[in-house]
Amino acid sequence: MSRYADTEAVLAGYLAHLAVERGLAANTLASYRRDLRRYLDHLRSRGRPSLEEVAEHDVVAFLAALRQGDERHPALAAGSAARAVSAVRGLHRFAVREGVCAHDPAHEVHPPSRLRHLPKAIGVDDVERLIAAAGPKDAPLTHRNRALLEVLYGTGARISEAVGMALEDVEPGRVRLRGKAGRSRVVPLGRFAGQAVSEYVQRARPLIWANGRGSAALFLNARGGRLTRQGAWEVLRSAAERAGLEGVSPHMLRHSFATHLLDGGADVRVVQELLGHASVTTTQVYTLAGVDRLREAYAAARSRAGRPTS
Repeated sequence: MSRYADTEAVLAGYLAHLAVERGLAANTLASYRRDLRRYLDHLRSRGRPSLEEVAEHDVVAFLAALRQGDERHPALAAGSAARAVSAVRGLHRFAVREGVCAHDPAHEVHPPSRLRHLPKAIGVDDVERLIAAAGPKDAPLTHRNRALLEVLYGTGARISEAVGMALEDVEPGRVRLRGKAGRSRVVPLGRFAGQAVSEYVQRARPLIWANGRGSAALFLNARGGRLTRQGAWEVLRSAAERAGLEGVSPHMLRHSFATHLLDGGADVRVVQELLGHASVTTTQVYTLAGVDRLREAYAAARSRAGRPTS
């Protein structure tokens, strides 16, 4: 049994450990104490009075709060946030070592890099413009283009995953995506994306399919074969040009999907699963992307994407 009666005792023990066994300077120790006090306040605000109750997403949320700031605290630069996260990681390692906790929820949460570029996202209005510019009304390839763009944004699929889909991967309300290292995942298909895919499959795909040799791919090129990555890129480039948008890429739609969801309060673990990231560390960069600027737009994004928000 641990000799630490509560979280405050764990904090005091950890700070004593840093001072005595690690020999930290007084100024550094004061910074750690300040950072960890803020962390414990953060945990209490999330209903986590005990370190044993803390989950990885609580630690990720703290990192996001450090970078965003609030009424009481200014937003921290990457270096200061990295120091705070290091302190949190050390506290949880100490708690496990001392028998206070059975698991370390901060083990996979890494400090932000000073040089890491945050992903770019476009607003919901721009997404609407992009999809509306899929091509001439009612043309078979326009139905295909609209379905492709809706899938890229509405599921967060990589372009390779989208063009790799087979017709049998589409089910009512969901699709199967095959990601990196052979990993596959089933993700929800929202109302707008589902409608676009349904119209394409029923009205346009049979006409395009008749030009080829019976491909089972969902997205077909004009000759009835599987649409390539380069072909999908051209669909997006042409639609962006018609919509008057610059610099739009398939990965930017994926970034926009993730950013809009997190801005609306979606759990980072949910977004990790939807994106197919092996580690939550890859996903947590989206929590640093200035999500407040898209909060108002998220209501529209949620209705389009049809994604869970908790």
